Amino acid sequence: MNVIDAKLAELGITLPPAMAPVANYVPYVVTGNLVIISGQLPAVDGKVTVTGKVGVDVSVEQGQHAAQLCFTNLLAHLRAACGGDLDRVRRVVRLGGFIASPESFTQHATVMNGASDLAVAVFGDAGRHARSTIGVPALPLDAAVEVEGLFEIG
Repeated sequence: MNVIDAKLAELGITLPPAMAPVANYVPYVVTGNLVIISGQLPAVDGKVTVTGKVGVDVSVEQGQHAAQLCFTNLLAHLRAACGGDLDRVRRVVRLGGFIASPESFTQHATVMNGASDLAVAVFGDAGRHARSTIGVPALPLDAAVEVEGLFEIG
């Protein structure tokens, strides 16, 4: 078992099969030593499990859990991009978070910490990344959160 797989097991995380895109795009692109992964939803077994708007239908804590699910789904695609070996990951370069929320909601960063904290838990210092987080009126399939990622691999 490689180092990252052991860390995932220690955290109690089993990566799901990589989810197929929901529209006309590819789930990831590898260019040079970078992997760009399309936005991932908080899905389990191919079904979005956290829906609605954070701050209305979804609590901040549920939003954080949704962000963690999104990051787990990013990892599933990252594993595929790395030929099954997540030890090839050198750095989480950037995460982008989209939080479905009403205009008055201001805790976007707290919600996105679910993904960011998990990145650091999995990759240690290499998991520290640049980040953008924005609120949006709606997301595909009524998802509460969507997270995209940029990773450096070796």
